[in-house]
Amino acid sequence: MNKNPSVYILASKKNGTLYIGVTSSLIQRVWQHKNKQVAGFTEKYNVSTLVYFEQHETMGTAITREKQLKKWNRDWKINLIEENNPQWEDLWEQIQ
Repeated sequence: MNKNPSVYILASKKNGTLYIGVTSSLIQRVWQHKNKQVAGFTEKYNVSTLVYFEQHETMGTAITREKQLKKWNRDWKINLIEENNPQWEDLWEQIQ
């Protein structure tokens, strides 16, 4: 199985509820969120639009970045998304 450590941000809608996660398989993990295969926060709040992601060389650096982003305030997170994806488009098609 091809491992691609990634940090990702899902949103319920533009400026909506955000979720930050880390995974070794971005395609598989986002598919799970979109198909409500992940019980918990994203399922409860219908958070399944991939609005930002970044890939890392190692899982360690991805986890460090995830922890950093989770500590950011909401405005910083929104700015990060809008710098890279100003229309808050679903990036799902780009990663398949």
